[in-house]
Amino acid sequence: MKLFISLIILLTMMQQHNNKMEEVVLGEGCFWCSEAIFKELNGIHEVTPGYAGGSIKNPTYDEVCTGETGHAEVVKIKYDPETVPFEKILEVFFSTHDPTSHNRQGADIGTQYRSVIFYTTEEQEKKSREIIVKLNNSKIYQKPIVTELKKLPEFYKAESYHQNYYANNKNKAYCQLVIQPKLKKFEEIFKGYLKK
Repeated sequence: MKLFISLIILLTMMQQHNNKMEEVVLGEGCFWCSEAIFKELNGIHEVTPGYAGGSIKNPTYDEVCTGETGHAEVVKIKYDPETVPFEKILEVFFSTHDPTSHNRQGADIGTQYRSVIFYTTEEQEKKSREIIVKLNNSKIYQKPIVTELKKLPEFYKAESYHQNYYANNKNKAYCQLVIQPKLKKFEEIFKGYLKK
């Protein structure tokens, strides 16, 4: 009986904790890089690569790569706002890609690589707008921020081989030449906010 009561209390606490979780979907170029970075941030519970913002249902990677579906490569981030405030997620977002580059990140070119925030709450929209204005006014970047800000339409999870890509492919050239340097820079800047 005591074990049963403890189990019910534990499940209730877990449910209450899960109810506090929020989600946002971010696009900052290749979703392999984004996934590797955000998985390291304390307070992030899930990072799921996928596609959003396009015109067809259930797009495949090959279709998105044509640039004709309108989808962006994105990551859906499930986070605990009590551990990692939304502003910190945006700080990481704006620090780990070029938000002034239109439809391009490094060698990746096309609308699928655009900078975009797909918000899920009005508060996320408000804070995103405020931060974009502040960043533009501060002149931190030489050009204006071109990050799109839109309410999340449908999110489509990417194929299984895109999930945990960096963790599963650390020896591949793209991981060593592109993801590892980005990840190292992120870890240096945000070392106080990383998972233990």
